[in-house]
Amino acid sequence: MADGRSKKKKGKKDRRVVEFAASGKTDRGGQFNDGFPQGRKGRKGRKGQKPLLPDQKQAQPMKAAKRKIRFDEAIRLADMAHQMGVKAQDLIKTLFGMGVMATINQALDLDTASLLATEFDYEVENISFDEQEFLVPTEADKAEDLVPRPPVVTIMGHVDHGKTSLLDAIRLSNVTDGEAGGITQHIGAYHVNTNRGEIVFLDTPGHEAFTTMRMRGAQVTDIVILVVAADDGVMDQTREAISHSRAAGVPIVVAVNKIDKEGANPDNVKRELADLGLLAEEWGGETIFAHVSAKMKTGLDELLEMILLQAEVLELKANPNKHARGHIVEAKLDKGRGPVGTMLIAEGTINQGDSFVSGIHFGKVRAMFDDQGKKIKTAGPAIPVEIQGFDGVPEAGDEFFVVDDEKVARRIAQSRAMKQREKVLSSKTKVTLESFLASRPDSEAQTLNLVLKADVQGSLEAVTEALNKLSTDEVKINVVHGGAGAITESDILLASASEAIAIGFNVRPNLKVKEIAEREGVEVRFYDIIYKLVNEVKDAMSGMLAPDIEEVYLGQAEVRDTFSVPKVGTVAGSFVADGKITRNCKVRLLRGGVVIYTGSVSSLRRIKDDVKEVAKGFECGMGLDKFNDIKVGDVIEAFETKEVARTI
Repeated sequence: MADGRSKKKKGKKDRRVVEFAASGKTDRGGQFNDGFPQGRKGRKGRKGQKPLLPDQKQAQPMKAAKRKIRFDEAIRLADMAHQMGVKAQDLIKTLFGMGVMATINQALDLDTASLLATEFDYEVENISFDEQEFLVPTEADKAEDLVPRPPVVTIMGHVDHGKTSLLDAIRLSNVTDGEAGGITQHIGAYHVNTNRGEIVFLDTPGHEAFTTMRMRGAQVTDIVILVVAADDGVMDQTREAISHSRAAGVPIVVAVNKIDKEGANPDNVKRELADLGLLAEEWGGETIFAHVSAKMKTGLDELLEMILLQAEVLELKANPNKHARGHIVEAKLDKGRGPVGTMLIAEGTINQGDSFVSGIHFGKVRAMFDDQGKKIKTAGPAIPVEIQGFDGVPEAGDEFFVVDDEKVARRIAQSRAMKQREKVLSSKTKVTLESFLASRPDSEAQTLNLVLKADVQGSLEAVTEALNKLSTDEVKINVVHGGAGAITESDILLASASEAIAIGFNVRPNLKVKEIAEREGVEVRFYDIIYKLVNEVKDAMSGMLAPDIEEVYLGQAEVRDTFSVPKVGTVAGSFVADGKITRNCKVRLLRGGVVIYTGSVSSLRRIKDDVKEVAKGFECGMGLDKFNDIKVGDVIEAFETKEVARTI
């Protein structure tokens, strides 16, 4: 080299060391063991030196105790790869081979994670929080702890058959005056003391949009009173109520209402219900029938007696000496009290100050009210109570549990919220040809965006369901946001950003919200009757549809001669055989029944004068726009098109 040093070949010394080690000789007193030089320090004993022998030993496999993956509710693919010490790409490749398309941030469920781990000789250890140990009692109720409880009776039937009026007559109150249009739009829960005993009534809506609320009513009840108007007979919602009751396995008592009205025919009701499998006792069946008049208050005592008789047969009992469990019947956001839920207790006793969990919400009972609005401190089985103290508006229909302390309630609610979020994240949207075509940017499908606010959760659910049913292939309903409570400023701003219409059901805005809506140019509509809301949204959707182009036939003319006119072209001397021919109308030229030309009339003359139209039985001269190939014997068919507004 330039500095006088000799250049050695690379790797020469390594070969010498390998040969020396293979021969088993020592190197200046240093013994070679497994290819590592011992004794002499320096370059041979350099830190981190690799084994030199080709038959070196592999790293020891991981112990079985360590080959476990901790799984909590769901696990991201990246986290799983980190725990396993494997590249995420390898996991994605393995999942792809199993037919699962996943990304590095995909949340995997327990089954998928277990299968994937097995491919790499790993086990999945489920360390997720189990709420059942806090909610499900370990011991069954003893017979001596069970005490009789009032029956929960749901009043069901078709709209305007007198369900709420019948309940008013029993309660001696007037609920229908408070309902818009006289139609019940909420589930009302009422506790009634009669001379013969206590009964808890649930009044469900009869309108077709409230199917879910009727189903919920049937699920939490012991007996169903099916109200049928004697002058109207069995209707659609009557049949639906029977189906819900049978699905829930609940006995039915039929109340034939409006027997005082003209045209009332109770026997006709019995005959129609017999066709649906509800045969009256006097006709040899098992269904109890009671003839009542809510308006005249007749037959009510007999109906209550039948209900309590049916309740005795069912032997309804519950244990009051335990944590309360029940269902949320209705929920709303009260302006002064915050989120409020109406709960029907199935078993146990709830006290003021108890911690509870319902769905993804938890809280502490700050205050309790009965169905009359009176404040109470404790409530037992089968009693409806209004509870204040939720951290958010619960979903109507959710189960309600009282737990030992607020920490447990918070942990269960957070665990459920996490599960719900992971479920949304892990749900894969499969791409089909239809969904791909529907998502094209040049797609002609229109969307009507809505921001929907209702007074209570049940109404919101029913209105959303009714509106979603209106969606068609051309116009789709998209509820951008739905909630219980009054329309707020943020709702208006959201509607402005998403070009949506704000709809309030049984709620009104304050002055500030109105001003913001005017400033942002957001249309805000208010309704208190559901079918008016549905009909107006339907009309709005109809206005978004492209109109139909309809063809109207005008008449026919036969070509009897042709004339060639300079600067005009060929003119057809024609006889109008049917209808009329008008100037500038659209025409088709038919030759032997085949369409040769479609266009419009450029000139229309009778004798020497230009005319607007020529009627049947007259002759005329007709020029066709940019077409001269007219022959004797051709038929000219005249028509016009007009736009027709379409409806959903």
